[in-house]
Amino acid sequence: MTGGEVAGILVAVFWAILVSFLAVVLVRLAQTLKATTKMVADVTEQAVPLLVDASVTVRSAQTQLDRVDAIASDVQEVTSNASALSSTVASTFGGPLVKVAAFGYGVRKALGRGRDAEDMPGATTRRTVIVGRTVPSARRRKQKG
Repeated sequence: MTGGEVAGILVAVFWAILVSFLAVVLVRLAQTLKATTKMVADVTEQAVPLLVDASVTVRSAQTQLDRVDAIASDVQEVTSNASALSSTVASTFGGPLVKVAAFGYGVRKALGRGRDAEDMPGATTRRTVIVGRTVPSARRRKQKG
């Protein structure tokens, strides 16, 4: 055998080994692609029902939000009605009740003064005048005490 023949045999052996390694790599790559394809198909099969469930959940949440919105608007209406009722009651009964209370207080004070004068015979009601004004009796008592 000549040197050229030996070199040719060596190149052919290395070439066969290289082709064998490439064949093994390609077979493994094909197996990986098959597994990936199967996994994608499984994920698709599981994802579609999950997406349907998520869609149903979102629709349900939207329905609940619509109900809450309706309840909130009803509460707002009730609040405005209660406020209007409160102002109506205050304006209808508040003014007259204050006047009746003031009248009762005035009558009670007037009767109380008359009683004080009756309890102390000979006593006169005295008023203190300051620069042309009459000091109310409540202030006069504070000045004495």
